[in-house]
Amino acid sequence: MAIKMEGPLSKWTNVMKGWQYRWFVLDDESGLLSYYTSKDKMVKGSRRGCVRLKGAIIGIDDEDESTFTITVDHKTFHFQARDEDERERWIEALECAICNIGAPKASDAHQASTLEDFEKKLMETDAYLQLLIEQNEALEKKIYECPNEADKERYNVIKVTADAMIEAIKHSIIQLQISKENLKEPVVNGTLHNAGPLITDGANFSHYSASPRQDNNNQCRSFFPFGTAIEFGKNETLNASAVDSFPVTSYSSSEDEEFYDAEEQKSPKRADPNLALTEPADCDDVIQSATETPVISAAEDYFDELYDTRDNEDLGSMEEHGSIIGHLLSQVRIGMDLTKVVLPTFILERRSLLEMFADFFAHPDAFTKIAELPTPKERMVQVVRWYLGAFHAGRPSEIAKKPYNPILGETFKCHWQIPDSTDDREPASDGPIPWASKDNLAFIAEQVSHHPPISAFYCENYNRRISLDGYVWTKSKFLGLSIGVHMIGECVLSVIDYDEEYTLTFPSGYGRSILTVPWVELGGKILINCAKTGFSSQVEFHTKPFYGSKKHRVTAQIFEPNDKKPFVNIEGEWNGVMYAKWATGKNEVFVDTKTLPIIKKIVQPPDQQGPLESRKLWRNVTFYLKEKRVDDATEEKHKLEQRQRDEAKERKEQGKKWETQFFHEVGEHWVYHNPLVKRLKNKTPQTQRKRPA
Repeated sequence: MAIKMEGPLSKWTNVMKGWQYRWFVLDDESGLLSYYTSKDKMVKGSRRGCVRLKGAIIGIDDEDESTFTITVDHKTFHFQARDEDERERWIEALECAICNIGAPKASDAHQASTLEDFEKKLMETDAYLQLLIEQNEALEKKIYECPNEADKERYNVIKVTADAMIEAIKHSIIQLQISKENLKEPVVNGTLHNAGPLITDGANFSHYSASPRQDNNNQCRSFFPFGTAIEFGKNETLNASAVDSFPVTSYSSSEDEEFYDAEEQKSPKRADPNLALTEPADCDDVIQSATETPVISAAEDYFDELYDTRDNEDLGSMEEHGSIIGHLLSQVRIGMDLTKVVLPTFILERRSLLEMFADFFAHPDAFTKIAELPTPKERMVQVVRWYLGAFHAGRPSEIAKKPYNPILGETFKCHWQIPDSTDDREPASDGPIPWASKDNLAFIAEQVSHHPPISAFYCENYNRRISLDGYVWTKSKFLGLSIGVHMIGECVLSVIDYDEEYTLTFPSGYGRSILTVPWVELGGKILINCAKTGFSSQVEFHTKPFYGSKKHRVTAQIFEPNDKKPFVNIEGEWNGVMYAKWATGKNEVFVDTKTLPIIKKIVQPPDQQGPLESRKLWRNVTFYLKEKRVDDATEEKHKLEQRQRDEAKERKEQGKKWETQFFHEVGEHWVYHNPLVKRLKNKTPQTQRKRPA
């Protein structure tokens, strides 16, 4: 037994409803973390429990500087050190131990037996599911035909439970199907090649066999690849001779370890001898040498190979990542907030969330046209037209991928040239983008809060006197076979020459089919309203029902003041074609996203960006993802997040609060420091444009 570290920690248990003092011993050779009720008990060999560290994930919480977690095979153990420094020492030692552990091996005989039993279990599960679906359909028919409202309500309660059960079973079957494919490992030259950890490793299917299968204390491969977690009773201990033994599984003194979200999943760091990127600019050197394209200093002509190419970021089937996705699903519950759950790097989209918000202005001419129309009715119709046409550019791919979570203080700046506009080159020097002209649409975004994660953004066109101020707080929830992202916040669109403000909110986003090929859909009702004119619009993004219907449906109605009947109805697909049916009987294409040109946003070259601007900040991560070097991307991502934690710790020690650069809080809202409407009010009357008649 090679003791790497030992000392006191507190361990959370549901039995005592709180933290319990324990003496912990980390064996570096075997990768085993043992714990005892006291140091004296450790000397006597009375071990209370242990955690096998093979493939374990270490989790920490930014909001609590002394706690951390170890996750092993559907179990999360919670620990508390005396202070942050002690926690860091334990985490460093644990990561080192995890890194030194070799992979376990499974026997050929066990593998063959598992496949036969496993296929039988899968067939039975699917058969039972079909029976349950048929019964649920019969119940649905009975509810529809039931004449008594009270009975209908009681039946509906049963049906809701049945629906949830069916979804859970579907979820399980998909996991089983993924594992079945992994079980079919190829045999080459008489050798069984290991295809990696399986979702069902360690499961016992002997009750489906003619004769029970003997365990023989064989060490089975475990999912992801964790040891199976079991529990000892409160009074069970190991004798002194077992102190140096290596248990087959992890076990704990408490029966129900309570899970809570971990902010970060750390992986052992490693250096790449072939390419060490210490500064984001190094990636530019690699790209430039590969493409032989010189970097042009003018932002309007600069082409960024990492960000300006729309290549296919195809995830392929998630079955190839089955063990990782399966592990994540095992650690979450339906309805759980996923804000602090770190998703695997391979599902990241190669841009920051702040840049994704900028992509909603990919049709700048549709946005600025709002201010050019003469009547309130026309302006409201154009607001809805721009809004409905904005989402397809923000989601350019059918594949559901997650943009980078911005770090605190991160910014993104860009501008667009308006098609067919005047060639006004006068710079808007007091605007959000000083190098943009007054005829450009300028955009700036900043991550203003980390807990909760709030992004604020602002855009304006000086010449047309139009701006938009907004903020979004994203909140993710696990929904079984999908993930829901709720966009909490609002935008205020200002048409300054008419003193009009349009308030609008955002639909929720959903990542569906997360175990196969994930795809994105939007859902929810939003309201667009202008308090001054009284015009309003109701927009609904429809989620696809389980049976029938189309994906990505959206409907909208626009109302005149004090009118309950819309003067136009709009229906179609938010990433396709939307049609308008006017009260006058006229029908027309309202928005056709297939023919709308996406205007390239103009971003300064990396060497002219600040250190916290998104593209420079995430440049190494983006480069490695583009090169499909996921481990390197994960390490670079961890560096950025660790730096954020270190800076937060330093501010706390110095008693300083984080100060934003471009936005400030007004009540519950975040607004830009120096918006166009404020700047125009401060100008002399001679420099202000007269309001149109």
